[in-house]
Amino acid sequence: MSKTALITGAAQGIGKAIALNMARKGFQLAIADLPQQKDKAEEVLKEIQAIRPNNKPPIFLPVDVSNQKSVFDVVDESAAHFGAFDVMVNNAGIATVSKVLEATPEELERVMRINVGGVLYGTQAAARKLVELNRGGDFTPSTVKTAKHKLTGKIINCCSITGNEAFASLPLYSSSKFAVKGLTQASAKELAPLGITVNAYAPGIVLTPMWDLIDTKLAEITGLPLGENLKRQIDGIALKRGETAEDVSGLVAFLAGEESNYITGQNISVDGGISYN
Repeated sequence: MSKTALITGAAQGIGKAIALNMARKGFQLAIADLPQQKDKAEEVLKEIQAIRPNNKPPIFLPVDVSNQKSVFDVVDESAAHFGAFDVMVNNAGIATVSKVLEATPEELERVMRINVGGVLYGTQAAARKLVELNRGGDFTPSTVKTAKHKLTGKIINCCSITGNEAFASLPLYSSSKFAVKGLTQASAKELAPLGITVNAYAPGIVLTPMWDLIDTKLAEITGLPLGENLKRQIDGIALKRGETAEDVSGLVAFLAGEESNYITGQNISVDGGISYN
């Protein structure tokens, strides 16, 4: 039977690439994103359906990952639609570009609420659902004490290379991704007795609309021509090219599959070698 996965932020960019790659691997998919992304999401659903016409139809679920109830609701809806729940990919996130001395309370609150809160709420909702469906019991402290170490499901979080080494002019974004790495490690340790693995993927300079926004903001801060900041970042990559969303999706599909069953608590870089240059 095909495994089932829910992916947040999947209407475009990295999330879309993850969804299509996981569809090719046989997963049944629910894609969640902001309500205003519905049209883009519907196109992704068509592509998924074309890849796996014999699977149960994929669904789009509107979500606000900064709202705990909204995240719990889409996990419930996904499980109800497919009658199963196996993998949660907490992919949704935003970038905030500002100097340390100019960052505002509003920017701090927003990036943490979405990037960290979204991962926390996704982890909470997924863990409870995995226990409910795959262990036949309530999620309580006693559950952890009595659980046998058998694989129940997987939670996969979007981190970043900025969660390993902070970038100048990305202090809030970097801080949020350091938090995602810590949350991933803590969750892996807490949920291991329930058979839930928790890992993160750390993309580098991915050529999506998010990096177009970062490049534009960096140009305002550094005074360099538009595109020059991005070019300098790419020049520092060992493989000498910008990353594609598909480059990231292969790692996530691996973490969602059986080959990664003995991996947990890791933040795995997929960055073309920028971390070593």
